[in-house]
Amino acid sequence: MSDGARAWVLHVDLDQFIAAVEVLRQPELAGRPVVVGGRGDPTERAVVSTASYEARQFGVGSGMPLRTAARRIPDAVFLPVDAPAYEAASARVMETLRGLGAVVEVLGWDEAFLGAVTDDPEALARRAQQAVLAATALHCSVGIGDNKVRAKIATGFGKPRGVFRLTADNWFPVMGPRPTRDLWGVGARVARRLSALGVETVDRLAAAPVEELVAEFGPRMGRWYAELGRGLGPTEVDDSPWVARGHSRETTYQRNLTTPGEVEAAVRELAAQVWQDTAREGRAVFRVTLKVRYAPFVTKVVGRKLPAPTTARDDVVAAAVALAERLEPGREVRLLGVRAEMVMPDDGDPVERTPVRGRL
Repeated sequence: MSDGARAWVLHVDLDQFIAAVEVLRQPELAGRPVVVGGRGDPTERAVVSTASYEARQFGVGSGMPLRTAARRIPDAVFLPVDAPAYEAASARVMETLRGLGAVVEVLGWDEAFLGAVTDDPEALARRAQQAVLAATALHCSVGIGDNKVRAKIATGFGKPRGVFRLTADNWFPVMGPRPTRDLWGVGARVARRLSALGVETVDRLAAAPVEELVAEFGPRMGRWYAELGRGLGPTEVDDSPWVARGHSRETTYQRNLTTPGEVEAAVRELAAQVWQDTAREGRAVFRVTLKVRYAPFVTKVVGRKLPAPTTARDDVVAAAVALAERLEPGREVRLLGVRAEMVMPDDGDPVERTPVRGRL
């Protein structure tokens, strides 16, 4: 298909990436339900990092407790998380994509945006699939869009191993009748808040008065959701080095924490670890967030912006401890997590946006 050369955004997403890496290492697992999470022991407290397509057919997915996954699929293969192996596989994939001559913006281990000027984005998508498969034996799906939002959402229609184009021309025919939950960045909680406004579908979101969305979500997010309903989004693909916005540490405890003293000690330990992570980068912390999962499985997140950015260990730890004081008294805790968000580098540093470039 040829539409004349123009700028396109492609979203490349590795199919069942972590499970696929494990199957490559153990070919005898092909076709079996594979669940990766924690230390690979479904009797311990941990959650699913990823599940093979065979496991997903039983309703097993990321974030589910391993114990629940084991009840659904007693004969599944449970494997521990091996981050170094996934990082190495991801690095090979990204290196391969860069060899295509497009701008590559890495989003994580298993996904990236490609930016290119071409008259045949489908051909580029297939080249990407073929190159990744030849170099790594991994399959991927590719979404094609006229911006990042549409490209990202398009990938879901292409899975597995396919290619799908989503642009302004077919946005409403494809997405209009779908629930808002199908939009990138709309989770269950936001979908419920939209539903309370009478907004159930994408086309209803696109037609919703902006002032109503702003009143519900605030000026920044309200306008963002209004644009999201119409499929609008950024078009620039940035290949500059990724810079972390923050660092997080979390632990699932094999025995519930039952006293305020236990919780405070655990929060102090996690906060100190997070501060060490930020100290290595030499950037100040401006916000601290505490995640708690109460027994049996209720998760809450609280956060606070610091009075001023700081590089002091005691300030970061004290902020986390203060957040712990806001937890519900008397409730047993099974998981805690601390996140510290850092001041980003000045404009002109590696995070500055760059336009799509390259002609294919």
